[in-house]
Amino acid sequence: MQQSILILAAGGPAPGINTVIASVSKIFLKNGYRVIGLNEGYKNLFSGVASTVDINFEMADTALTRGGSILRMSRYKPKDAEFTTDFFVNNNVKLLVTIGGDDTASTANRISKFLTENKFPVQNIHVPKTIDNDLPLPENEPTFGYQSATEEGVRITKTVYEDAKTSANWFVISAMGREAGHLAFSIGTSCQLPMIVMPEMFTKAELNFENITKLLVSAIIKRKLLGINYGAAIVSEGIFHFMSDDVIKSSGVQFTFDAHGHPELGNVSKAHIYNLLLQNKLKELGLDIKCRPVELGYELRCLPPAAFDLQYCTLLGTGVKTLFDQGLTGCVVTVRTNTGEVKPLFLKDVTGENGKVKTRLVNIEDPKTKMVMDSVLQYLTADDLEAAKQYVSNPEEYVFSTILGW
Repeated sequence: MQQSILILAAGGPAPGINTVIASVSKIFLKNGYRVIGLNEGYKNLFSGVASTVDINFEMADTALTRGGSILRMSRYKPKDAEFTTDFFVNNNVKLLVTIGGDDTASTANRISKFLTENKFPVQNIHVPKTIDNDLPLPENEPTFGYQSATEEGVRITKTVYEDAKTSANWFVISAMGREAGHLAFSIGTSCQLPMIVMPEMFTKAELNFENITKLLVSAIIKRKLLGINYGAAIVSEGIFHFMSDDVIKSSGVQFTFDAHGHPELGNVSKAHIYNLLLQNKLKELGLDIKCRPVELGYELRCLPPAAFDLQYCTLLGTGVKTLFDQGLTGCVVTVRTNTGEVKPLFLKDVTGENGKVKTRLVNIEDPKTKMVMDSVLQYLTADDLEAAKQYVSNPEEYVFSTILGW
């Protein structure tokens, strides 16, 4: 039977998935392998009813620059008890290529352990994908999809900011980010927004809606002191992952709840929540300022990849073959974008005690981050207290460093 490789994509979409699929497929087809694409991620890999497609050169070439994924995706996480070697045996699979973020990588790590423990000769190489940029890649290399999502986020935010200037309004923008604030930080910095709010900022203060709202008010008042009656702030959705259910429920927003009683955050606009709380605070303070919500979410995930990700995903795809030829397994393919050097990042080395791949957060102590926080953002400082009293009676509560305990 012809030797084959199996490719699957799991989790949420990101620009560049098809470029990875195409790049991996082309190089293995060139070397005489059958390339099998698996639909629905891990969902049916071990069930005996897997939906597959044989990928040929023309299919790969057509998909190369497209957004989305030609392989249907899912977030299904198989339990260890579900693992079998049947599919690999029946199709003479020599390599499992998994494309995804931290959850997909964590599952790939468990499958690699199963295959190794059963002395079954199937290599597993993972390609790091997420617009959140939160996988712990070496040399601070990005995850693929992040640059394309940032570029589109900047395009939308520039338009929103023009609207703010034109209509003398404020906009509260929410950016995807799971647990990390990379996307919000990059978009906010690129557009020089007066306020960026990320979970990583709350190292010394409680992360709650009150403090988030105070940061937004701090920027609004500072702008008024500067004679600027408009603006936009961006808040990472990652803040929700560090809040308890009780804190989230206290926002006053009407949530639906899952079977475990947790608020179903995917059913509501995060920007709507931030904006509603800000509107209530502005009304309480007697500040006549209009603010509107803008959500940067699903529209960033299935874009055609930008030039950076087209090149990066080509290198990652061909890098899979490099690591395969070295006989490696249970690893993430990494590529230095400036040199093209391919190196493995072993999943066991970046997996925590809970079995999950560790999250890469924004380094709040990084010189670039500090520069933005100190020089790009606009917020109240101790020097503004007297002048700010014309707008609020208690300006000390809205000083940036006080809110964050810095």
